[in-house]
Amino acid sequence: MDRVFEALGDPVRRIVLELLSGGEQPAGEIVAVLQRRAPISQPAVSQHLKVLREAGLVRVRAEGTRRFYALDPAGVEAARAWLTRLADPLEPFEQPLDALATEVARGRRSRPVDADRAAPESDTPDSRPA
Repeated sequence: MDRVFEALGDPVRRIVLELLSGGEQPAGEIVAVLQRRAPISQPAVSQHLKVLREAGLVRVRAEGTRRFYALDPAGVEAARAWLTRLADPLEPFEQPLDALATEVARGRRSRPVDADRAAPESDTPDSRPA
Protein backbone atom coordinates (compact mmCIF):
# COMPACT_ATOMS: atom_id res chain seq x y z
CA MET A 1 0.00 0.00 0.00
CA ASP A 2 2.96 2.32 0.60
CA ARG A 3 3.79 2.30 -3.12
CA VAL A 4 0.28 3.42 -3.99
CA PHE A 5 0.41 6.48 -1.78
CA GLU A 6 3.99 7.27 -2.72
CA ALA A 7 2.86 7.24 -6.35
CA LEU A 8 -0.10 9.48 -5.51
CA GLY A 9 2.21 11.95 -3.78
CA ASP A 10 3.43 13.38 -7.07
CA PRO A 11 1.17 15.95 -8.80
CA VAL A 12 2.20 14.79 -12.30
CA ARG A 13 1.11 11.24 -11.52
CA ARG A 14 -2.19 12.50 -10.13
CA ILE A 15 -2.75 14.34 -13.43
CA VAL A 16 -2.03 11.11 -15.30
CA LEU A 17 -4.60 9.27 -13.16
CA GLU A 18 -7.18 11.99 -13.78
CA LEU A 19 -6.51 11.72 -17.53
CA LEU A 20 -6.88 7.94 -17.42
CA SER A 21 -10.11 8.17 -15.44
CA GLY A 22 -11.71 9.10 -18.76
CA GLY A 23 -10.57 5.82 -20.32
CA GLU A 24 -7.58 4.16 -21.91
CA GLN A 25 -5.04 6.50 -23.52
CA PRO A 26 -2.02 5.93 -25.73
CA ALA A 27 1.31 6.88 -24.15
CA GLY A 28 1.85 9.57 -26.79
CA GLU A 29 -1.39 11.32 -25.84
CA ILE A 30 -0.45 11.25 -22.16
CA VAL A 31 2.90 12.84 -23.03
CA ALA A 32 1.21 15.50 -25.19
CA VAL A 33 -1.30 16.45 -22.46
CA LEU A 34 1.41 16.73 -19.82
CA GLN A 35 3.68 18.76 -22.11
CA ARG A 36 0.84 21.22 -22.73
CA ARG A 37 0.61 21.78 -18.97
CA ALA A 38 4.30 21.96 -18.07
CA PRO A 39 7.75 21.41 -19.55
CA ILE A 40 8.29 17.65 -19.18
CA SER A 41 10.20 15.20 -21.36
CA GLN A 42 8.87 11.98 -22.81
CA PRO A 43 11.35 9.90 -20.72
CA ALA A 44 10.12 11.65 -17.56
CA VAL A 45 6.51 10.79 -18.44
CA SER A 46 7.57 7.19 -19.08
CA GLN A 47 9.14 7.10 -15.63
CA HIS A 48 5.93 8.41 -14.04
CA LEU A 49 3.92 5.75 -15.91
CA LYS A 50 6.32 3.08 -14.69
CA VAL A 51 5.88 4.19 -11.06
CA LEU A 52 2.09 4.12 -11.45
CA ARG A 53 2.25 0.68 -13.07
CA GLU A 54 4.51 -0.73 -10.34
CA ALA A 55 2.17 0.70 -7.69
CA GLY A 56 -0.72 -1.18 -9.30
CA LEU A 57 -2.67 1.95 -10.21
CA VAL A 58 -2.40 1.64 -14.00
CA ARG A 59 -2.01 -1.18 -16.46
CA VAL A 60 -0.47 -1.17 -19.91
CA ARG A 61 -1.55 -2.90 -23.09
CA ALA A 62 0.76 -3.25 -26.07
CA GLU A 63 -0.56 -2.98 -29.61
CA GLY A 64 2.33 -3.23 -32.03
CA THR A 65 4.79 -0.52 -31.06
CA ARG A 66 2.17 1.54 -29.24
CA ARG A 67 1.43 1.35 -25.52
CA PHE A 68 -2.00 2.07 -24.11
CA TYR A 69 -2.48 2.90 -20.45
CA ALA A 70 -5.61 2.57 -18.34
CA LEU A 71 -6.52 2.71 -14.67
CA ASP A 72 -6.16 -0.63 -12.92
CA PRO A 73 -9.47 -1.04 -11.07
CA ALA A 74 -7.95 -3.45 -8.54
CA GLY A 75 -5.28 -0.96 -7.47
CA VAL A 76 -7.69 1.94 -7.31
CA GLU A 77 -10.13 -0.16 -5.27
CA ALA A 78 -7.39 -1.22 -2.85
CA ALA A 79 -6.50 2.44 -2.23
CA ARG A 80 -10.18 3.35 -1.82
CA ALA A 81 -10.75 0.49 0.65
CA TRP A 82 -7.72 1.51 2.71
CA LEU A 83 -8.93 5.12 2.90
CA THR A 84 -12.43 3.94 3.80
CA ARG A 85 -11.04 1.95 6.73
CA LEU A 86 -9.35 5.11 7.97
CA ALA A 87 -12.48 7.21 7.61
CA ASP A 88 -14.80 4.55 9.05
CA PRO A 89 -12.91 2.00 11.15
CA LEU A 90 -16.15 0.17 12.02
CA GLU A 91 -17.12 -0.35 8.36
CA PRO A 92 -15.79 -3.97 8.26
CA PHE A 93 -18.24 -4.81 11.07
CA GLU A 94 -21.25 -3.21 9.40
CA GLN A 95 -22.49 -6.28 7.52
CA PRO A 96 -21.98 -8.74 10.41
CA LEU A 97 -23.78 -6.34 12.75
CA ASP A 98 -26.66 -6.03 10.29
CA ALA A 99 -26.86 -9.83 10.15
CA LEU A 100 -26.84 -10.00 13.96
CA ALA A 101 -29.68 -7.46 14.13
CA THR A 102 -31.68 -9.56 11.67
CA GLU A 103 -31.15 -12.71 13.74
CA VAL A 104 -32.12 -10.90 16.94
CA ALA A 105 -35.32 -9.69 15.25
CA ARG A 106 -36.09 -13.23 14.04
CA GLY A 107 -35.51 -14.53 17.54
CA ARG A 108 -38.01 -12.05 18.97
CA ARG A 109 -40.66 -13.10 16.45
CA SER A 110 -40.18 -16.82 17.00
CA ARG A 111 -39.64 -16.78 20.79
CA PRO A 112 -42.33 -18.75 22.60
CA VAL A 113 -44.64 -16.54 24.59
CA ASP A 114 -45.29 -17.23 28.28
CA ALA A 115 -47.32 -20.45 28.60
CA ASP A 116 -50.13 -18.82 30.61
CA ARG A 117 -50.69 -16.14 28.01
CA ALA A 118 -50.16 -18.40 25.00
CA ALA A 119 -52.63 -21.18 25.79
CA PRO A 120 -56.08 -20.36 24.40
CA GLU A 121 -59.01 -21.17 26.59
CA SER A 122 -60.07 -24.69 25.85
CA ASP A 123 -63.54 -25.89 25.26
CA THR A 124 -63.41 -28.64 27.88
CA PRO A 125 -66.45 -29.43 29.99
CA ASP A 126 -64.76 -27.95 33.07
CA SER A 127 -64.29 -24.56 31.44
CA ARG A 128 -67.78 -24.17 29.94
CA PRO A 129 -70.23 -21.96 31.75
CA ALA A 130 -73.01 -23.87 33.48
